[in-house]
Amino acid sequence: MKKAAVLAALALVTAACGGGGTQAPAGGPVAGGTFTYALSADPGVLDPATGVLGATNLVLSVAYDTLVASTDDGTIVPGLAEKWEVKPDSVTFTLRKDVTCSDGSKLTPADVAQNVNHIADPATKSPIYGVLLPVGMKAVADDAAGTVTLSTPKPFSFILQSAESLFIVCGKGVKDRASIARATSGTGPYVLKSAAPGDSYTFEVRKDYAWGPNGATSKGLPDKVVLKVVPNEQTAANLLLAGSINGATFYGADRTRLEAAPGIGKMLPSAGQHQFFYHQGDDRPTKDPAVRKALTQAVNLKELGGIATSGTGRPATGMVAEPRPCKGDSVAGHVPAFDVAASAAGLDAAGWKAGPDGIRVKDGKRLSLRYLYVTTRGAGIQAAAEYLAATWKKLGVEIKLNGVLDTKLAESLNATQDWDVAWLPIGVTLPSQLVGFLSGPAAPKGANFAHLANERYTKLVEEATLKPGEEGCKLWLEAESALFENGDLVPVADTTVLVATKNATFSLILGLFDPTSIRLTQGG
Repeated sequence: MKKAAVLAALALVTAACGGGGTQAPAGGPVAGGTFTYALSADPGVLDPATGVLGATNLVLSVAYDTLVASTDDGTIVPGLAEKWEVKPDSVTFTLRKDVTCSDGSKLTPADVAQNVNHIADPATKSPIYGVLLPVGMKAVADDAAGTVTLSTPKPFSFILQSAESLFIVCGKGVKDRASIARATSGTGPYVLKSAAPGDSYTFEVRKDYAWGPNGATSKGLPDKVVLKVVPNEQTAANLLLAGSINGATFYGADRTRLEAAPGIGKMLPSAGQHQFFYHQGDDRPTKDPAVRKALTQAVNLKELGGIATSGTGRPATGMVAEPRPCKGDSVAGHVPAFDVAASAAGLDAAGWKAGPDGIRVKDGKRLSLRYLYVTTRGAGIQAAAEYLAATWKKLGVEIKLNGVLDTKLAESLNATQDWDVAWLPIGVTLPSQLVGFLSGPAAPKGANFAHLANERYTKLVEEATLKPGEEGCKLWLEAESALFENGDLVPVADTTVLVATKNATFSLILGLFDPTSIRLTQGG
């Protein structure tokens, strides 16, 4: 089953992994036992209303369900809801009657409604509001009828699909959100039993679970799931080969040796998109579109994409992970072409002249840019940072590289704002999930971390939101192209990752577990 992720960087909502299950290694299934998977970063606070990191949402996917799910081709299937009725500005879900929370309480429509309204409440300051939950959405429960209705002030083209993204908290966690900072209170097949931040998170199976998508139950699942924090990919690879863990995701050089290793199950899913953003705050050189265009023209994006993905990616065609609800290429013809001479001329015309040491200067200020990137996405991202630094240095730009862990990325992007160019992997399933990050109030007051103010993007999004189907999709694609044309961000590559397993099989789709797919095999 597919469950939505968010910007992988914020994980912004996660490194997305699309595609089916792993290639099964030899050996039949094993009952019970413990399945161990390596996390690239600590998930932090476990309240679904605050979950933006990819590691956080991966952990949450083990213990929480959603109202609906979908197949690999995007077909919506029942989850906690057994049926639904869709209107342009609302969707009414009829809940299954047999669902219980991990504390034994019955799931009610009021629980579901409270999840939605809690995220939408300004006092919550939820980072997923306007991303996973559409702006203005509210929920009304009818416990007697067993229904909950989600509505928006205006028609919303993805009103049903947005429900795939919402992990539903139930039981005591509904009334006491503080209680789920390091615990879980959901309807999923596993419940968190112990949390050791920075080390591991241990879950136990719910033997009574029987309401998964397409009738999935907990029968055959491992007794325990351990999510172990292993930031270093080489360490994770060694643990996997030794049989100390059953699975991990690899972005960098270690994927090559694992792909060649016997007894390793392998999956090469899409991992979302790589791009870099320009900060457009009032005091930044990159507020000037001429500077953004010149910096972009200086970069051979095909070469950069090959470096960043270690040769495993492909040219970028958009900002939404596969399977996309809107088919098409929003990138081709909308990004400034590679032209070093035009790049230098552009900076000259913008008033940035080379100083005595070669660094360009304007009004006494050096053209100095701070470049932000995450260090847990493999050696290719580090190499890409060094490539960009060298490229822009030749142009007369001073670059200061700042590599951070996932857990520090959101702080740098939104709070300290200590960056001018940021490399971000993005994994979203709907174009509407990007709107809050690409428009609206700027950070730290809003989620618009790059201080973008693209009027054409905003106008196209407003029109697209009201129109379903092909008509809306055409506008969503045009909106993405407007960002590229304005130099707000630069698409680099669509990427793949290696999801490797030993003595286990499972599906990891869009960066999240389908927990009912986890099986240990002989040797586990």
